[in-house]
Amino acid sequence: MENQHGKQQNSFARGLDVLISIAQHGQTTVAEIAEELGIPQSTVYRYIRSLRDRALIEESRGTYIPGWRLMDIAGHHLINTRLVTAGTERLRHLTDQTSETSVLAIRAGSQGICLRQVASPNPHRHEFRVNELLPLNAGAGQRILLAFAPRPILDIVLARMAPHTANTPSAEQLTQLIETTRRNGFTVSRGEFRTGAVAISVPVFAGGEIACSLTLAGPSERCSSDRWLRRSLSLLRDAADSLGDVLVE
Repeated sequence: MENQHGKQQNSFARGLDVLISIAQHGQTTVAEIAEELGIPQSTVYRYIRSLRDRALIEESRGTYIPGWRLMDIAGHHLINTRLVTAGTERLRHLTDQTSETSVLAIRAGSQGICLRQVASPNPHRHEFRVNELLPLNAGAGQRILLAFAPRPILDIVLARMAPHTANTPSAEQLTQLIETTRRNGFTVSRGEFRTGAVAISVPVFAGGEIACSLTLAGPSERCSSDRWLRRSLSLLRDAADSLGDVLVE
């Protein structure tokens, strides 16, 4: 009985070692994990399967990265606390200025998460739920997160993407939109995730890395004009610059 208990402990410890290796490196292969831990690749593969089934890690062309569930558990608590504190203030300002819903979203693995939002005071509005998981292949805020994510994340999203509305971009369209988003520093979506919604989003950078996306969203009948988009973009960029400065203080 003690021998069996010891084997279970050793197996659990090895599984944790594999998970820690992937979490620490951020992007690694089975061969690299096996060499680092001094165990056979076949053993690593066994643990990889269990971790992947639980969304703790994700795979892209033989490379393994932390999954959304692991990143959600880890929480990036310090930066998320600062994002919530400083970001909510800026969301309120955005909604006060536009009367539309403002959203702060972060990426966890190959998913987006609505970290905070301030809903529009209008009865007809578009909004998410706080901590709602969002697909990275549809919607302005999600596309910002995807555009500035590591290449393996894009590969995973392109391999698994599914349409949410008739306006959800195809894989080819999404690839082109991402290039345009990187070049312009903002993006606009029209009914990609929810029919009838228009959204415009910008990235927030801290220390050279993307921290989150800021988005303004509302019904197409109120938010489709060039004037609304130009004004919203100006407000979003000001808020993103201000928030980014706070995060690196």
